[in-house]
Amino acid sequence: MTSTLPTGLVEKVQARLADQRSEPTPAALAAAVRAESSALVSDAEMLRLLHVLQRELVGAGPLADLLADADTTDVVVNGPGDVRVDRGHGWETADVSFADEAAVQRLARRLATAADRRLDEAHPYVDARMADGTRLHAVLAPVAASGSCLSLRVLRPVRHTLAQLAAAGALPGVCTQLLPAVVAARLAFLVSGGTGSGKTTLLSALLTEVAADERLVVVEDAEELRPPHPHLVRLVARPPNIEGAGGVDLRQLVRQALRMRPDRLVVGEVRGAEVIELLAALNTGHDGGAGTLHANTVADVPARVEALAAAGGMERAAAQAQLSGAIQVVLHLRRHKGFRRVAEVGVLQRRDDGGVRVVPAVRDGVVVPPGGPMLRELLQARGVNPPW
Repeated sequence: MTSTLPTGLVEKVQARLADQRSEPTPAALAAAVRAESSALVSDAEMLRLLHVLQRELVGAGPLADLLADADTTDVVVNGPGDVRVDRGHGWETADVSFADEAAVQRLARRLATAADRRLDEAHPYVDARMADGTRLHAVLAPVAASGSCLSLRVLRPVRHTLAQLAAAGALPGVCTQLLPAVVAARLAFLVSGGTGSGKTTLLSALLTEVAADERLVVVEDAEELRPPHPHLVRLVARPPNIEGAGGVDLRQLVRQALRMRPDRLVVGEVRGAEVIELLAALNTGHDGGAGTLHANTVADVPARVEALAAAGGMERAAAQAQLSGAIQVVLHLRRHKGFRRVAEVGVLQRRDDGGVRVVPAVRDGVVVPPGGPMLRELLQARGVNPPW
């Protein structure tokens, strides 16, 4: 659905508002349109122009309605005529398009500026977080050979309970009783899976099971976790500004969190060198900590942690030693055709050669050896009755 504007009108109105240092209010836009139009503009045409200009110059423009949809998780622009949306069931073609390549670039630059980031010919890509938490990624043409591209990931605070997830089929078989037992036993765990598999949703639900007399300190790159817990402290990273200053990363925040006497330390998404601080914390008496991690399978988790730790300067042997003492359980999620579920539960085990592996304990809700008996012993050692 495209609404056209006279050639060059957007640029002329933008320039006039900039010269006047005016906000794009309806009155200011109407005055600018009249000043830049060579002919009389009827009331009906003025209303149409104001509507289209506001969509071009304010907020997310033509994508605003898609982003406002409560079911939307992602919106991408692959070019002026190719806009797609994911509402949890895969990509759908949206009934939205842009007038031309220039319109896509205007929106990309405006969103980047709103996020206090630079996007121009000298720096043709940006990765930023908007004020509302939406993740923005943009690449301008000609680097994006098929046309300037936008990717917007909508991050809404997740507030699901384990009971709700179980009712939706996300916790098959024994998982419905096992996951609360893991939390009650204060076992440290990682939630792994691919992008969009529901890692943050599950982690948030698990945090609702934490006892009310415990202090939760949550560290995140983007604000997503808001479990309804009475003693919750949330720390959110801050990207550097357009001059490259003022950034506060996850690694710094994990260090600060350790000084806040957390009963449980939680890192919303472990994706960098902050894994070193998290592993160190969980090896120094901070039981029951948690985080999420991108991984293809349960078995891939140790290698993923080692790679992230290596990026922070930690040697492989040290990373393995820290991991074996820090994490007891891995909960792995898989998404298939929009359906998310706990596919595997694994227990970490130290190998004879000093390495670490994840031993399967539950597959598709069914307890399996050799990890099943190991997980049972872990729960019993913490005074929690296993659900099998």
